[in-house]
Amino acid sequence: MDLVVFLALTLSCLILLSLWRQSSGRGKLPPGPTPLPIIGNFLQIDVKNISQSFTNFSKAYGPVFTLYLGSKPTVILHGYEAVKEALIDRGEEFAGRGSFPMAEKIIKGFVPSHFFRRCF
Repeated sequence: MDLVVFLALTLSCLILLSLWRQSSGRGKLPPGPTPLPIIGNFLQIDVKNISQSFTNFSKAYGPVFTLYLGSKPTVILHGYEAVKEALIDRGEEFAGRGSFPMAEKIIKGFVPSHFFRRCF
């Protein structure tokens, strides 16, 4: 019985820690639906009709919103005006490139990392 109580307390602490980490990092991100620990917003997205899911989210949270794909936050720009403002009107601010850890792991050793960042 003590083992079951210990495992339940440990699991509860891990879930609370995950929720705390997600809420502390959300201050700088656009609004969005509340994610579940570990899996994020996967259950709230209709995989058969992703565009309709994004449209519904944009109606609730505006044209720029945050979804968590797993534990990683992803900012979604929905609609022509939001994309135009980000890429044309504020192009300098959005000119940076993100990292692609899986692709970098695959080509590790074959191509210099500085070349890879310029290509992708």
